[in-house]
Amino acid sequence: MKAHPLSRRARVLVPAVAAALLAATTAACDSDTTSEGTSSSVRTLTPDHSEHEESPSEEQSPDAEQSPRTQQSFAASVSAETERVRQEAVKRLDGVEGRGNAVADVSVSGLPVAASEEVRSARVRVTNPTDEPAFYAVKVEFVDAEDKVLDTVVVGVEDAPPGRTVDAQANSRKAAGVKTFPRVAQAERG
Repeated sequence: MKAHPLSRRARVLVPAVAAALLAATTAACDSDTTSEGTSSSVRTLTPDHSEHEESPSEEQSPDAEQSPRTQQSFAASVSAETERVRQEAVKRLDGVEGRGNAVADVSVSGLPVAASEEVRSARVRVTNPTDEPAFYAVKVEFVDAEDKVLDTVVVGVEDAPPGRTVDAQANSRKAAGVKTFPRVAQAERG
């Protein structure tokens, strides 16, 4: 059976047309905003940080006060939240007799350190065996080779999901620079 002359041309033209479309699409997606074809929604800042409007009909951009939080403010809020949870854990451990009701739910392991690090860290793993989210208060001791306690750190884990394991970190500045071994001193679920 002999192929129709138009179908032969179509087989040759289809790849050529596809390549041309691909090249045109790639050129259209170029992110160079300095060309004359700058979108009317793009704003540029001059070296004195004043705004230059590309089009008089576009809306004003939000003020700096309305912009998303900076990394510094985000870090501060995370630090404040971590401290709030830690303080809650300290309160919960205050009245605990013995080692607590959740020692079996918690494990700790030392994290590798470099000689230049100013803290000694341990990974605290909490497994919630219950059917409800739970708050865990964990007291971690950093001990040396002679079993002397160099530092005690309290960590809180809020809303540990049921049937799941979550990680937290205990950090000690007092145990920095010394080979230490972390251990669970107390753990309370409540």
